[in-house]
Amino acid sequence: MHAHLYDYAVVRAVPRVEREEFVNVGVLLSCPGLGYLGAEIAVDPQRLRALDPGLDVDALRRHLDAIVAVCRGGPGSGPIGRLAPRARFHALTATRSAVIQMSPVHTGQCTGDPAETLRHLMQRMVLPPAPGGAAEPDWPRPAR
Repeated sequence: MHAHLYDYAVVRAVPRVEREEFVNVGVLLSCPGLGYLGAEIAVDPQRLRALDPGLDVDALRRHLDAIVAVCRGGPGSGPIGRLAPRARFHALTATRSAVIQMSPVHTGQCTGDPAETLRHLMQRMVLPPAPGGAAEPDWPRPAR
């Protein structure tokens, strides 16, 4: 089986930018060899409100949903969504000081479906561990 390089970044919610505290809320993954760009988002309002009780979680979710739309491209994804997948990944992972930020970009290799690699990264980097080490299934909000 042929391995393909991919790049990924963890999506971070930073409710109070001046405090630099964040909660991981998603992952972006780009696999140019397979023409893949995807994102998964999972928002835990309790964890976010622990950092900022006044956070507008619905507004945050709308902005996170826009990231998923840009990854998919096509109608309704705005000007960035019309770029090539790799250019969209770079635009989304650009450094910014905002409520939504990206981690540094990391590289890996996948030998199968990049969407499965994305799900694995979500389990590892975003979803909280459950007793016994599995991720909690009750709060992730599927990307639409």
